[in-house]
Amino acid sequence: MSLALAALLSAVGLFLGMLILFEIGWRIGIDRLKRDRESVAKGGGAVEAAVFALLGLLLAFTFSGAASRFEARRPLITEEANAIGTAYLRLDLLPGDAQPELRQLFRHYLDTRVETYRNVKDVAATKTKLSESVALQGDIWAKALVACRRPEAPGHAAMLLLPALNAMIDITTTRAVATQNHPPLIIFLLLAGLSLVSAMLAGFDNSNNKVRNWPYMVIFAVTMSLTLYVILDLEFPRLGMIRIEAADQILIELRKSMK
Repeated sequence: MSLALAALLSAVGLFLGMLILFEIGWRIGIDRLKRDRESVAKGGGAVEAAVFALLGLLLAFTFSGAASRFEARRPLITEEANAIGTAYLRLDLLPGDAQPELRQLFRHYLDTRVETYRNVKDVAATKTKLSESVALQGDIWAKALVACRRPEAPGHAAMLLLPALNAMIDITTTRAVATQNHPPLIIFLLLAGLSLVSAMLAGFDNSNNKVRNWPYMVIFAVTMSLTLYVILDLEFPRLGMIRIEAADQILIELRKSMK
């Protein structure tokens, strides 16, 4: 099952679960009213306030964190494009006969980097492209090092080219870590659990009415399940409705400029 489908099913499941818990809470409240009307009205306000406050706090932090991580991933793509472009330009410092092979390796490397994140749903293909990128990094580094040590190479070639290559390699690790940086699963489970508990408390509190307040509960359930879906979508921006592929265009444009 794809992660996008799992997120959608989770949101739908939360929506239905909240409606069911609302009904359960309402029935419990009705039963309590039949036995002791005064007991339902006492002592519940503090518990409801604490649960709803905790739910709101957790939602705020989780949504804020997801949005921050989403925004942080796009500049990393620009940073990688800049690092590759800088290293590619500094190949001009090497002896002329050493440049064509390295430039071809750079073009192949950039093609691989673009393909790595093009279809992350295919985990096997993504891992293959990542391994290919690492291998190309080793080839580029080794050949650039040999070219910098040649007698006819300018003395400042190594000082300028090698740090640029190092930055180009380091940013791939930074992007990989950013892609895998998500809250622990327990956070999402706690968020879903609090949503269900809140629905039951809302149903219990609604039992003072003779009829169920379904519009109120449906709006609450839709809001919570939609918020959870958006949070998951932000956490995995290449798998759902919220996409980050537009930022890859800068790498594609850079590849076109490598003639």
